[in-house]
Amino acid sequence: MNATILLITFLAYTALLFLIAWVTSRKSDNQSFFTGNRKSNWFLVAYGMIGASLSGVSFMSVPGNVYNENFYYLPMLLGFIVGYGVIAFVLLPLYFKMNLTSIYTYLDKRFGNSSYKTGASFFILSRLLGATIRTFLVVYVLYNFVFENVGIPFSIVAIVFVTIAILYTMRGGVKTIVWTDTIQTTFMIVAVVAAVIFICNELNWSFGDMFANVFGDKHSDAFNTEWSSNRHWLKQFISGAIVPIAMTGLDQAMMQKSLSCKNIGEAKKNVITSVAMMIPVNILFLTLGAILAIYVGQNPHLLQFIGTNAAGVVEADKIYPVVAFSLKTIVGIFFFIGLISAAYPTCANALTSLTTSSCIDILNMEKRDWNEKTKKLVRMLVMFLLATLFVLLILIFNDLKSDAVINMVYQIAAYTYGPLLGLFMFGILTKVTITDKAVPAVCIIVPIICFVIEKYVFSFGFSLILVCAALTFAGLLALKRK
Repeated sequence: MNATILLITFLAYTALLFLIAWVTSRKSDNQSFFTGNRKSNWFLVAYGMIGASLSGVSFMSVPGNVYNENFYYLPMLLGFIVGYGVIAFVLLPLYFKMNLTSIYTYLDKRFGNSSYKTGASFFILSRLLGATIRTFLVVYVLYNFVFENVGIPFSIVAIVFVTIAILYTMRGGVKTIVWTDTIQTTFMIVAVVAAVIFICNELNWSFGDMFANVFGDKHSDAFNTEWSSNRHWLKQFISGAIVPIAMTGLDQAMMQKSLSCKNIGEAKKNVITSVAMMIPVNILFLTLGAILAIYVGQNPHLLQFIGTNAAGVVEADKIYPVVAFSLKTIVGIFFFIGLISAAYPTCANALTSLTTSSCIDILNMEKRDWNEKTKKLVRMLVMFLLATLFVLLILIFNDLKSDAVINMVYQIAAYTYGPLLGLFMFGILTKVTITDKAVPAVCIIVPIICFVIEKYVFSFGFSLILVCAALTFAGLLALKRK
């Protein structure tokens, strides 16, 4: 596909985001950046959270993974209903009752300063790694299909992408992100629907043919019953219940937008509506994945462009882009817009939430006697430093990539969000007082133990996050003060 067309598309879409940012960031201040002045429309937040939750990882890895792993992601989606229920009826009421800007302030009030700093540090590590992996995937595609053809290095593409995310969120923060997420979610869904329509047309399928072929194909098998497999349906369901609690409910990036709603009632409606829309959208992604797998099966010459990893497994993340760019130009353009739409929220949301947590949790900005101008200067400096780290990590992942990125994201989440989940579970479910200064040691030792168990004893798959949380809970119980 013509790289010039893709470059024009990229610039046009970026210009649209800057226009939205300019409109929404007028008269903005530090509270606009951190909380959106608590005036966000709950439905816009819910709808925008779809794009923020799916990201560039889901946009390519979920459909691509169907080729290798069928519909084994579906039980995890069903578990989301449980997880988001806990967020709506347990976590959000707690956050609103305490009037939190950063959700990790809860740990300070419940346990003490060491627990507070540990929780915030684990979030920063988790979000930094997860978001950079997701952003890397998009930069990787931008480079391979657009900029490599004109001789622009991968490192420059990474710098430009992250810089754009900084510039359009620097002033408005959450207030801007709520609106840009809405636009981005729309484009992402339109792109997937367009891909389904065009590929079905290539296969000469009617709407009825699509359902018959997709759900009659082996790739639509959703329930893996092999207990030793880390994709066993029960492990997937349990993971689906736990992962949203950790990666959404205990994630400043996701909760920051919910906390920007006017009140607890609207925040609850936001979360419930979000999961109600998220599940069918993910099923749409899986359906696209099955169609892609069937299409590649009928056009095996495409495998030479998709390639395999060191283990000889087809590189799932490349299936969707290779098929999209092999069809009509319009399909490639839709894919490209959808990818950008899925990617920008990941980078922008992460930089905003990481800046918020760093300023409030680590630098204690709310407790310092700084004027508005000084706070803004510090905030911008922190965001710049985080962006620099973003770029460095993206370059590292470019050298390390060997598996479907969605698997890598959840593997990292187990070791970083697990202790965070254990901390919050212990605080909410018990009234036990613990030795606060020993908490960092527990949260560091537990992931090491979990790594050894996963590697040498038994594979828990995505549900490893629950094992990590449970061991953290047990470790904290051992710190009970007499």
